[in-house]
Amino acid sequence: MRKLALIFFFFSSSFLMAQQTPLVSHYMFNGLILNPAYAGSKEYVSTTMMYRKQWVGFDGAPVTYSGSIHGMLPKKKLGMGAFIQKDKIGKTNQTDLFASAAYHLPLGDVSKLSIGMQVGATSFSSNVVELTYWDPGDRIFDYNTFTSLLPNAGFGAYFYRPMFYAGFSVPYLVNYKPSADSQEESKQIHHLGRRVYLTVGGVIETERDVKIKPSLLIKKEGNSEIQYDLNVNVLLNEIFWVGASYRSKEAVVALFEYQINRKFRVGYSYDITLGGISNYNSGSHELMLGYDFGYPVLKIKSPRYF
Repeated sequence: MRKLALIFFFFSSSFLMAQQTPLVSHYMFNGLILNPAYAGSKEYVSTTMMYRKQWVGFDGAPVTYSGSIHGMLPKKKLGMGAFIQKDKIGKTNQTDLFASAAYHLPLGDVSKLSIGMQVGATSFSSNVVELTYWDPGDRIFDYNTFTSLLPNAGFGAYFYRPMFYAGFSVPYLVNYKPSADSQEESKQIHHLGRRVYLTVGGVIETERDVKIKPSLLIKKEGNSEIQYDLNVNVLLNEIFWVGASYRSKEAVVALFEYQINRKFRVGYSYDITLGGISNYNSGSHELMLGYDFGYPVLKIKSPRYF
């Protein structure tokens, strides 16, 4: 009974008011989902697909699918990209679809500063007819489905060189709040907070065929408190990444990525949930598949670090 009460409280409140950014652990290998200025930062066209099953064993827990593509236009300083992400949590489906463009300004021989923007929309669909609720008199449950289409836009800046990067982005500028009167079917009940990200990372070379990649993500969404991710990944023989992350107050993560060849890469992560909710699930699993193509990729002898 306690577990059922916890499930209802968590998912009914998230469905009604507090949709959060879909959570992924491999973001450091797919910067476009955080920063539109990342579009075109590689010398080739890069695609990434992800699948995440969060909180295994927890009924109605989030399931996330995402795909992205980006690259530099031939003989130009303009990068283009797009991503789609679908997140299902409880009885609510959230889908994000955005296109991005970024201008890359050379700073010296190897450094570049990219300024980018993105436009798109987030759609929500919540099926309340299947919910079990405590107050049958609440008129919000008079309607079977609530849908919202929330246009948005954002911007970002990204400085990068072979062994270092730093970025700042506000990919979702518009802050949507639920309508005050939720008794009308046409009213918007979903919440989408403004998102702010700050990223920084680098690569430390050792005497042997080992490279260490520490990185930091600081994030703020809507009225929530500031959160951070601390990450350390180690590259072995230019083909195998192994690493760990600490997500503030939420999880400890183990990450793996294998560079099959110059074009294909696969990754897996496992999250160990922290806090009280850890008693009701057996962790989170995430799979990542990347494919890079285009003429320049054939010349690359080692994987890109960022």
